[in-house]
Amino acid sequence: MAIEIVKPNDIEKRSFAIITEELAQRGLTVPDREAPVTKRVIHTSADFEYAETMTYSENAIDIMQDLIRKGADIVTDTNMAKSGISGKTLEKFGGHVHCFMADPDVAKEAKERGITRATVCMEKAARISKEENKPIIFAIGNAPTALIRLREMYDDGSFRPAFIVGVPVGFVNVEAAKELIIETDIPYIINRGRKGGSNIAAAICNAVMYDLPSARDF
Repeated sequence: MAIEIVKPNDIEKRSFAIITEELAQRGLTVPDREAPVTKRVIHTSADFEYAETMTYSENAIDIMQDLIRKGADIVTDTNMAKSGISGKTLEKFGGHVHCFMADPDVAKEAKERGITRATVCMEKAARISKEENKPIIFAIGNAPTALIRLREMYDDGSFRPAFIVGVPVGFVNVEAAKELIIETDIPYIINRGRKGGSNIAAAICNAVMYDLPSARDF
């Protein structure tokens, strides 16, 4: 296989062109509004199955972008996802990226209650959202228990997330937890099935932000 000579600034553009070509070759169609997000997920993973499993609630992209414009924060369930999300871009709109997983108070409470730190993180984020009257976009790439707790708070009326990016990866409760969110009227972007991860959660958030006018400095 011959090496393709591509200028550094053109590598991403060429990658997305290849993705577009291969989607067509595979007979896979991605709706235009969702294409920038799904293609960036494929770009991150080199996995074309995402073109078939990525699931969007009605007007998901528009809703998430509107939240970002209004200064919504993003809360993740891993520091890896936090590192991968462009905090600089989000800050242009007044928002910040948070991960509470390493907070001492979270670890202490999780141990005392015998639950996951991800569960406690969701509760902490909910409290902050209500105290500061600020919407939160949840970007979950690892812990299905985070999605389960968000659904529980939604069910008991104590908290309704503004938006959920739900792409935990794994085997235990992963698929069921994703379906719990799809069943609600909470706006979401979710990848059905076992696949996902922190890198996918970050890719989704970045794709939505980068699609906003003047979001990135080139």
